[in-house]
Order: sequence, then structure tokens, then C-alpha cells
Amino acid sequence: MNHPSIPHLILAAVAFLLGVSECSASTNVPEDTSFACKAVSVSSLSQTGNSPAAASAVSIPPGQIDAAIHALDGIVQDRLARTGVPGIAIAVVHNDVVVYAKGFGVREVGTDKKVDENTVFQLASISKPVGATVIAKVVGKGKVQWNTPVVKYLRNFELSSPYATRNVTLGDLYSHRSGLPDHAGDLLEDLGFGRTEILRRLRFEPLAPFRATYAYTNFGVTAAAEAVAKSEGMAWEELSKQVLYRPLGMTSTSSRFSDYDNSPNKALLHVRVGDHWEAKYTRRPDSQSPAGGVSSSIADMAKWLRLQLANGKFNGQEIINAKALIQTRCPYMMSNAPDTSISRASFYGLGMGIAYDEAGRVRFSHSGAFALGAATTIAMLPSEKLGIVALTNGMPVGLPEAVISSFLDLVELGSVQRDWLALYGSLFAQLFQNPSRLANQTPLANPAPPKANSAYAGTYLNSYYGSARIVERSQGLVMLLGPKHLEFPLKHWDDNTFSYIPTGENADGISAVDFTAGSGGRFRTMMIENLNENKLGTFTRDR
Repeated sequence: MNHPSIPHLILAAVAFLLGVSECSASTNVPEDTSFACKAVSVSSLSQTGNSPAAASAVSIPPGQIDAAIHALDGIVQDRLARTGVPGIAIAVVHNDVVVYAKGFGVREVGTDKKVDENTVFQLASISKPVGATVIAKVVGKGKVQWNTPVVKYLRNFELSSPYATRNVTLGDLYSHRSGLPDHAGDLLEDLGFGRTEILRRLRFEPLAPFRATYAYTNFGVTAAAEAVAKSEGMAWEELSKQVLYRPLGMTSTSSRFSDYDNSPNKALLHVRVGDHWEAKYTRRPDSQSPAGGVSSSIADMAKWLRLQLANGKFNGQEIINAKALIQTRCPYMMSNAPDTSISRASFYGLGMGIAYDEAGRVRFSHSGAFALGAATTIAMLPSEKLGIVALTNGMPVGLPEAVISSFLDLVELGSVQRDWLALYGSLFAQLFQNPSRLANQTPLANPAPPKANSAYAGTYLNSYYGSARIVERSQGLVMLLGPKHLEFPLKHWDDNTFSYIPTGENADGISAVDFTAGSGGRFRTMMIENLNENKLGTFTRDR
């Protein structure tokens, strides 16, 4: 999901969905031992499930998985009714067979367009593990490795540290340990910048310690994917189609928004407005396609789950090299540190969430969401050859996570352990709290008056966001931002502070714009509050 605070909350909330990676495999990673999966090679014990490291003390009785599958209809219908989300589709894979695939609800609220197993949803951040599978295919051919420096193929890529620029690898970016700050570049996307320009501007972002800090970055992942695409001499979208979607017969899957948009069986995005749901927004994620731009159906995603659970094989044929694929499921960074001495940590691999569940089993997972109207989740228990995917067409309220958590409780423990929807609902509600100092404030009855409009008007420059123009219109001041000169009316708040309403995936509502006076009665700088993450939001008047 593309929101500055969302990844931490999602990863904390769904840590139990994640699993321990299959790091008992030799991955043949050269040179960069800091990135290698260092465990011993596959042995007969681990292959048969008799290894102590692979065992669970909580056995699954015969028939319990089947009973959980039979309970899914009731689980989904209950959670769907409680949230009001217009539609959801669920698929379950067990022992390389699709044992459940069903749609519920409608593709568009107010219509009778039913969701079915072939309905196409926007996947949001589930695009990351899908994209990591694409790269695993290329890694398996030997041309690139996960420790290949990004600049070898993306020659103009640059970070604020020369050392990090030279050394940051594909794997560093896919495991979110490059040092880039949380969701770096996402606000540029909201302003209309394209992929190439956003990646170029990452050089202005401040860096945390290299390979020592976890921070979730859509455009870090995108940079790595772009480098791999260049190594293959084709666009990422075409590479994904050729090496993954086509071989698996994923005919409804694409990394281009236009293909989703042109599908006659697509689920529209919905947001909750008061007590009802509306299909209000369109989300075009092409600029971060490898990280959030895939669209697919549960019928297609079930094929991807089969590939994952079979370690790269599909219908008995090797599609992805097993060692290259297993490497994506090694825990390279701690994504959710324990907050007590008895809490379990969770980890991030290469586009995949990883942790231990309550039964001590290996579990992989990833959630995805668009605040503009999508929420998705996948989870796998590789020891049981079991996987589940849930796709919805509603903003994140915890629905897919609650369904999957309830299902996995039934699978492993025989009963649903808690009201997951209530838990997730309270956590996800935090995502939409506006951090602005103006949020929930009543405008002053007697604010200090502003200066004349002409004192604020002009062009202001910022190396990261580009130029911003303040222009005088008949209705007052208007701020123009981004390459498309998006227009935002300014409303006076107090003295030299104005307010405006941002738009886009990361918009939370009202935000402040503060002007600071310079010489000659004109204002020298302008600070835009919601763009001031990492202190990048100050614009300086041109001349």
C-alpha cells in the first residue's frame, strides 16, 4: 500500500500471517555473502519434513484442512456483510490442486455485475512477490544475481551516498534495506511524475544506514525491476508476460493498467464514504508497476500459488529454477521487531513477508492495498502445500486479512481464535488519520490577516518536487504542482499560513502551506506540510 505509515501497520498487524523462509537450500550466491541464504544445503531430513527445524508441535488432524475449506463460504459471507465491501474473490490451493475458487458480491456497487473466479482485481503490493518471481526466472538463467549492483544495468541510478549508489543490489532494494526512507518517491507519483523521473529524484532522498535499516519502498523495488528488465533488453511489463504470465497461462494477468482498464470483467475500486461504499477513484500505478501495478484474477493467482508451493514447477515442468525461487523466501531483514521479550519477530525476504506462526510452521505472506479502493492478501503454508489468495475491491478495512487469518486458524488449530476483523478494523482505521496540525481544527474566528495576494505569487523551486507556482485567480490564490501543473486552491488559515486539500493515494485531507517572509516584502520560502517528509517540502522563490 502506498501510504507513509501503512507498511509498518500492515506488517505489525499481519505478522502472524507470515512464515519462515525455506533457507535450507544452497542458493549459489557469489561474493556478497551478506546477502546469501547461509543455511545448510537441502538434506534428506528437510525434504521429508523430519528435520527438527521443519517440525511443528501442533499437528493437523486428517480432514481438518478440508473442514476449513468447507467453512470458507460462511467465513467470507459473514466478514463481507460486516464490512459492506462490495466484492471479494478467494482461491485455495492444496497439494497442487485448486480446491476452492469463488467470488462473492459485485464488481461495482449499485450493479448486478457479480464477482467470479475470473474477475480481474488490482493487486497493489502483492505485485511485489509476483515481480520477485519474474526476477527469480532471470536469476535462474545466470545472467544476473540478486547481489548484482543496480547500476550495472540502470546506469543513471543514484542515491545520496556514493557508496550506496555503487553497491546497492537488486536484493537490497527488494528486501527494503537500501537505506531509502519509507515509501520514498510515492508523493512524486501522486503529483504526476512518471517512473523514470521518480527514480532519478531518489538521489535527493536522505539515507538511513545501508543494509542496516528496513524501510518499505515501492520505487526501490521498481528500480531493481527496471535494472533486470534492461539486462534482458525489454520493458518490465513485457518481461513479466514472457517469463511468467504466458508460461503459466495467466491470461487475465498484466503489469499494465490499460489491460486491467480494458477488461470487461474488472472489479472497480471502492472507498467507504460515511456508511456506504462508492466507486469514486481510479488508480493508475504504471509508474511503480513492479511494486504495485499487477492486475489478476484468483484463477490466475491460484496458478502462481501452485508454482510457489511446487518450488518453481507447474504441471510437472520447471518454470523457475528452484534455488533461485527459494532464495526469494529467505529472511534478509527484520520487518517487525518484537516489542516484548516474548513477541515473535517477522522478516522480509525478496518481495515476500516471512515469519513463524503460532504453531511454529513456515509461513509466507504479503498484503497489498490502495487507499483509493483495493485490499489484497496471499498466504502460504509450504509444509502443508497450502496457499490462499483473497482479492477485494474495497479500501483497506482488514477484510482479506481477517478471512485468511480465520481460515488458517481453522487449518492449524481447528477453531477461529479471535475476532480478526475487529482487530484488523481498528488497526487499519489508523491508516486514515490525518497527521496535519490543521486536521480536526476549527478555523480561527479572528485570524491574523494575510498580506496582499501578490506578495505570495510567484515560482518556488525544490530539487526533489520541482517547481511550484502560486498564481492569483479571481477566487484567490491557487498552487500549481507537478509536471501536469495540478491545481490546488489555497484557503487562508492564519497570518501567512494557508490550507489546501491534497489528492492521490497518499492524501489524508487538509494540509498546511506556510510562507516565510524575505526581504522587500515578498516571501522567500514556502513549506508544504504533507510534502515535508524527510524535510524535503521547502520550496524557495525563484529570484
